[in-house]
Order: sequence, then C-alpha cells, then structure tokens
Amino acid sequence: MLKYMAIGVSAFVALLLVVAALRPDTFRVERTVLIKAAPEQVAAQISDFHRWGAWSPWEKKDPAMQRTFSGAASGMGARYSWQGDQNVGSGSMEITSATAEKITIQLDFLAPFEAHNIAEFTLRPQAEGTEVSWAMTGPVPFFARIIHLFFDMDKMVGADFEAGLSNLKAFVEAPHSP
Repeated sequence: MLKYMAIGVSAFVALLLVVAALRPDTFRVERTVLIKAAPEQVAAQISDFHRWGAWSPWEKKDPAMQRTFSGAASGMGARYSWQGDQNVGSGSMEITSATAEKITIQLDFLAPFEAHNIAEFTLRPQAEGTEVSWAMTGPVPFFARIIHLFFDMDKMVGADFEAGLSNLKAFVEAPHSP
C-alpha cells in the first residue's frame, strides 16, 4: 500500500513539473480605462511619483509605508522606493521613458519576494478623452511557474490595476482648484 502511495505521489510531482515546464516563461497583466481628459493631463499624474498617493491602490494599503523620492522630479529618471508591511513589501520604481503617449517604469520588488518587471502606461487619445492602459510584464522562472499553477498573476494584480485606474480616472476628472 505504501509503495503505491509513493508511486502516486511521485507521478503527481512529475506531472506537476511537466505542466509547469510547459507554462509561459513571461506574464502580462493589463487593464484599461477611458479618462475624460487630454493625454498630457493624465501623463502628468503618472509620471510624477509624488502624485501617486492620490490614486495608487498600494498607497492606501499601508499608511505607515516609508517612501523615498530621488532622481528627476518627474518623468524620465524619477525614482521612488518604498518599504512597508506585508501588504506592500519593499522595492523601487524608476521611470525609464516618458512621453504623452507612454510611460515605462522599471519595477523592482525586493520583498516579500524578489522580482524585476516592467510597468507601462499607454495613453491613446480618443474623442471622449484618453484611453489609459496599465500593463505589467515580467519573467516567470521555472520555480515561479510552479507557483503560477496555483496563483494567477492576473487575479492577484488585476483587481489592484482596476482600482488604481478607477482612482486615477476619478482624480483626473474631478474639478481642482487652480
């Protein structure tokens, strides 16, 4: 009986490893919203990390999070580092390119796990405003592919992207004092 259990467990582990090996070695999570504003207005909120407190979903998950801003004030070369609780972990972001059409960010997580991803905000002018897409892509090493069999990145991060874009939309579309 024990012998058959060992064979069954071994077969399951082998199957798990084969399925993981066949999974993609990269991931992509993306969400889109229409904001009733010009691309330049939206880009100004995204390319300045000082303004993320108004709309980023992670800013509210740990109010005691420590933040450090460095590099350029906004746009290419702007850097933002954070260290927080288990809800936000720690890491850094750097804007590697910024135009009214696209903002690209190098996103480096240190905790709760190390990961190096790219975040992109693509802004497309529409008759009603600006279509904003927020995407994150990154590598999925073999061990992470096993984890991805049980935890879907799109489900883990997608809701936060939706919340962030909804917050960004509300903030940009709200009337502001000059």
